[in-house]
Amino acid sequence: MAAIRLPDHAYVPGQNERHLEDAFEDIRASAVVGYDCAQLASCEAFKSGLHYFHEGYYWEAHEVLEPVWLILPEGSIERRFVQGLIQLANGRLKLLMGRPKAALRLVGQARGLVAAPPPGSLIVIMTLNVSDVHEWINNLEEDIYLAL
Repeated sequence: MAAIRLPDHAYVPGQNERHLEDAFEDIRASAVVGYDCAQLASCEAFKSGLHYFHEGYYWEAHEVLEPVWLILPEGSIERRFVQGLIQLANGRLKLLMGRPKAALRLVGQARGLVAAPPPGSLIVIMTLNVSDVHEWINNLEEDIYLAL
């Protein structure tokens, strides 16, 4: 896979222009129905979603992570985990939009979806250390409280 290219801007509803409707279709299409969890964790959509998230492209992260979430097996820990990542991206986006209470609600949802590992344990889901994701959730919560 080539280096992940960032979109020309991070879309923030109400603040700037939305991307074209099909702007992410090629990336979204990399999440293929029938892929197992390992294949989805290594597809362009999942990797791009994480990269976008870490670079502050939260709307875009949600956009490309969504097909991965939809394909993962119903009721699986991986599906809940990716849904938690999507809610985390949504929380970051709501904070950028000046909606800290909505962001705080999404923190609770993300925390509920990404099961906390026992202290000192190393649990990896979809190539990510679950403790790291909980740290991202905690960081968002701290940022929200600073904004309130």
